[in-house]
Amino acid sequence: MPTTEVLAAGPRPLPMAGLGADFWATQGQNLLFGAIAILAFLAIIALIMFGADLVKGGARDKVQLVVLITPVLALLGVGLIYPALDTTWLSFNEISNEPDPTTGIYTTTMQFVGLDNYRFAFSDPTTLRTILNTFVWMVLVPILSTGIGLAYAVFIDKAKGEKVLKSLVFMPMAISLVGASVIWGNIMYDYNQVGEQTGMLNALRALFGMDPYNFLTDNPWNTFWLIVILVWIQTGFAMVILSAAIKGVPAELNEAASLDGANAWQSFWRITIPSIRSTIVVVLTTITIMALKVYDIVRTVTQGRDQTDVVANKMYVLSFVEGREALGAALAVILFIFVIPVVVYNVRSLNKVKETH
Repeated sequence: MPTTEVLAAGPRPLPMAGLGADFWATQGQNLLFGAIAILAFLAIIALIMFGADLVKGGARDKVQLVVLITPVLALLGVGLIYPALDTTWLSFNEISNEPDPTTGIYTTTMQFVGLDNYRFAFSDPTTLRTILNTFVWMVLVPILSTGIGLAYAVFIDKAKGEKVLKSLVFMPMAISLVGASVIWGNIMYDYNQVGEQTGMLNALRALFGMDPYNFLTDNPWNTFWLIVILVWIQTGFAMVILSAAIKGVPAELNEAASLDGANAWQSFWRITIPSIRSTIVVVLTTITIMALKVYDIVRTVTQGRDQTDVVANKMYVLSFVEGREALGAALAVILFIFVIPVVVYNVRSLNKVKETH
């Protein structure tokens, strides 16, 4: 029975009840300042554009070009170049919190340590395994996604129900990486040590009299089962892009090859593949970069346990969970170095295609 004091006190306030007039007044001021800042920015841009338009003569085009490019360069400098340089510098230092000898107050200090963070990254077994896992993702995901997508695009080209078949493969692209991870982790890969198997794959294994298999703890195959999730998503992307490129190959080329006695396999390798080579390079590059920065899948399914960690997740854990920002910055630089050869190869391949045409 509730006491008289409890009844007199009335119902307890809800957690949101503290959001009174002061809170909403503060939020209103923040919104007002934000709106004023946006209007001021637009007004400044409009004045600059108007001034550039007043310039006459041969210098007009150059002035307008500078006016248009400067905001873009400024945003790139603030949002990309400066953070990249700051992260690179941080990777060569070590951050420590030490008490002041006089006041005893802890202060943050930064000390230059050279390549110590990189040396640790390539010598520590756990971190080194993380880098190797990322390299495996970078190799397998683009090859499998592009290969399966290309085969699917070729086999269903001009087939009955082509649109429906393509939609089924492309549908996973509409699912977020976290959503796909939940689907595969909790529905496909779920493993029960005792009792009825609720995971679809283990339920099928039990149906055929096979023992259940823990997909997410069997190292090193657990990394491959995680890779399957990203391949499942990216295959639809590869299929759609490559299918459009295949349809752009002139039919006269295949007809001429057929008249010369070439079979379908020879026409595919000697006509279709060379004709869509630039598209294949773009698809491979895009998926490779996607695989390099994969974070959501590992974080959602395994959290990096059982030697499934990748650089992006390890970087997050070191920087924001363990407070080792310098080592996390070193992993970020390593990840960036992984991307450079891919981008360079993409640019060189596209330049060769332009020279050919």
